[in-house]
Amino acid sequence: MKNIFKKALPLALAVVVLTGCEKEYLDTSPASQVPNEQVFATTAGATVALNGIYRSMWTSWDGNHDTFGQKGLDVTMDMMGTDVLTPSRGYGWFVNDYNHNSISTATATSKSGWAWRYYYRVINNSNLIIANIDKATGDPARKEYIKGNALALRAHSYFYLINLFQHTYKGHENAPGVPLYTEPTTVGKGRGTVQEVYNQIIADLTEAERLLEGKTKDHVSHINAATAKGIHARVALQMEDYPKAAQKAREARQGYTPMTAANYQAGFGRPNSEWMWGLEIPNDQATIYASFFSHMANTAAGYAGLGSQKIVLKDLYDAMSATDARKALVFAPVADNKGTYPNYSSLKFRLPVTGSWAADYVMMRAGEMYLIEAEALARTGDAQAATVLETFIKTRDANYTIPTTRTLLEEILLQRRIELWGEGFSLLDLKRLNKKLVRPTGSPANGLHLASLAVVTERDITDPKILFRIPQDEIDTNDEIDAADQNP
Repeated sequence: MKNIFKKALPLALAVVVLTGCEKEYLDTSPASQVPNEQVFATTAGATVALNGIYRSMWTSWDGNHDTFGQKGLDVTMDMMGTDVLTPSRGYGWFVNDYNHNSISTATATSKSGWAWRYYYRVINNSNLIIANIDKATGDPARKEYIKGNALALRAHSYFYLINLFQHTYKGHENAPGVPLYTEPTTVGKGRGTVQEVYNQIIADLTEAERLLEGKTKDHVSHINAATAKGIHARVALQMEDYPKAAQKAREARQGYTPMTAANYQAGFGRPNSEWMWGLEIPNDQATIYASFFSHMANTAAGYAGLGSQKIVLKDLYDAMSATDARKALVFAPVADNKGTYPNYSSLKFRLPVTGSWAADYVMMRAGEMYLIEAEALARTGDAQAATVLETFIKTRDANYTIPTTRTLLEEILLQRRIELWGEGFSLLDLKRLNKKLVRPTGSPANGLHLASLAVVTERDITDPKILFRIPQDEIDTNDEIDAADQNP
């Protein structure tokens, strides 16, 4: 029998309304005592709550230096994969993600526990907006804009929850997924099926696209119709719905121009013509060591620069031609590994201004959409796949031609790994491609994983050990979930 003296709310339902001062964009602070009727009485108040959600997507949580919103989990997903490696423990952050230990426990402080709390916090606050915005006073078009953003954010969060806490969509449609909440509630739910969660994701994105069509977003941190379509393209690709993935990716990238080689080499810290969605962080609110650039910018005096360098797998480096702008962003190997940076160190992510931690986070780029479209077309046998791929890659390497040594699909997938390195796609791609995790081992100086640090050098992608664990707090406080529901 369940303990009747449990906490009042399941962890997944612990609602936090984010409110704050409007004098500066995203200058918000969390509060749980503001009445909903006050927050959502007007579209202005609802906008503040929406901005609070976006702030939670980059701010540091719990005083830890690896829990900085979505990009913190993006680093986790790349560190769990193949193409990002590190030569030493350094200060230890993300090492337990690298060796898959951080997801193996159900404590609130584990990466599993934090991911659960983070995504459900976004979902819960999105649900409050969705449930209340229609009753607010203000311009009807503004209500649509706010609601469209909240729906897209809810879909985005459920997409990551379902992929972290269960295997990929195809072949697991009827497997237990995650609790599905579409309105504010204090009643816990059981694990909805993978199919049910994906159905809700698609419904939310479809409605978000409708509501946001023709509307200009306030800020790069917000979501517009193109961004919602881009999320939809990601979801369709994961579902192996290739016609839909190609359509949504093509629609999403309209109006966005791929970066020039010079922009690509500028460090990924400021929005440009290719950014479809980014989290712009106020300069005075930079989270410094608890930030993406601290862990991924090898040139900065953060954790990466102080010993936990992020290294590009040798196979990827070797696959790039000498004229590829992306290859120039990998420190070329030198004898005895005695160069300015360790061999194969990535120079892709750099702070825009030396000595300042002011930098923004890219969440979606047109380049990803070109690659989704090319892959989806190739899988459906559409000859336009080669044209889409070549058009895009020539913006990185003017001399690029599709090689004959690989199939077109193999080349697209390779280019995806090169282009999106370090942006958080590794784990989910391994899952949807049903590819075994294989980490070539040897010396990091040779662009290979150090076996004693990586620990997991091979793992079947359907091994239950690769799944995040439901937090014990959720099992203890939710009457609809018990120990038998835990991931094995």
